[in-house]
Amino acid sequence: MFFSTLVIGLVLGGTYALIALGLTIQYGIARIMNLAYGEITIAGAFFVFLLVSSMGLSPLLGLVLVVPLGFALSWLLYGIVFHPLVKRASHAGQLEIDSILVTFGLMFLAQGLFTMFFGSEFAGYSWLQTPVNLLGAKIAAGRVLGLLIAVLIGGGLWLAMQRTRWGVNLRAVANHPEFAPLVGINRNSAARVAFGLGGAIAAAGGAVMSMYQPFTAVDGGFLTMKALVIVIMGGVGNLGGALMAGLMIGVVEAYVSYAIDPGLTLAATYTIFLGVLLWRPKGLFA
Repeated sequence: MFFSTLVIGLVLGGTYALIALGLTIQYGIARIMNLAYGEITIAGAFFVFLLVSSMGLSPLLGLVLVVPLGFALSWLLYGIVFHPLVKRASHAGQLEIDSILVTFGLMFLAQGLFTMFFGSEFAGYSWLQTPVNLLGAKIAAGRVLGLLIAVLIGGGLWLAMQRTRWGVNLRAVANHPEFAPLVGINRNSAARVAFGLGGAIAAAGGAVMSMYQPFTAVDGGFLTMKALVIVIMGGVGNLGGALMAGLMIGVVEAYVSYAIDPGLTLAATYTIFLGVLLWRPKGLFA
């Protein structure tokens, strides 16, 4: 059971890591603490759910469609809501506080709209439920595919941030925003693109999550908190750290669920989180 539980944990952690990557980029570059982040994930999940249940389309097609929609929605949201906050903020701390208050309200607004249109019951669909044997563990093919998609997106994003001029510009804004204009980098444009990119990843995470597990209209808050834990554990702005922290959380939850009690998985996650805050407050991979 050791290897089977490990595989189950990696599959779960892969989705966690994918969802957390977007929040890492948004906060690390745009300095926006987006408490409504999980609602973009749930919006992506509902979008794919509607395509599959109402139109009979493939969830993979839904994933391809939802990524640019998530980018466009977040890009517009930054320009309409957050850019005025950035302009009036006298320092980074004020921007973080203002963004927390604004996104807290946006979270409840989005949850209310989702509940009004989709109800409060679980939503989901059956897709690729054929079991696949991995190291002795029988896991639905949809879950395995979800892990592969998460790894591909996460790895591709990490390479783009490390190897391209575009990625270097974004990292420059994240590390030294006050010096970025001196080398011709438009800090506001970079922040807006980063916020849009984070929304695209959040929507992709929702699409992947919908492939193998049901969800509700109010699950966004839980996903935001899980992503925030992973971001802080991995080190703010550290994509590789977020990937590692997400996989670690997934494995821990899988073993706690198997060996102790499924109801203690969340408690185990926050126990590790508190330990990291006390021992390495800048994150395990800072």
